[in-house]
Amino acid sequence: MTSLKWLAALPFLAILIGTAFVNSVEPLVFGLPLVLAWLVGWVILTAAIMALIFFNDPANSDVESDRGAGR
Repeated sequence: MTSLKWLAALPFLAILIGTAFVNSVEPLVFGLPLVLAWLVGWVILTAAIMALIFFNDPANSDVESDRGAGR
């Protein structure tokens, strides 16, 4: 599981370092400048990566069984 948690650093690095490499206005992606499309894409990918980490974490495998009828 620890190797999967390293995926959480990927969006941080992509937004922090990657923007320097895609910092241009001219190629438009869905009508957005490339750098803005890069940031929006990584925000969406961050949610997907965090969901992947959450669902593969063994500590979260008993989410449904923890919710009892008496709680």
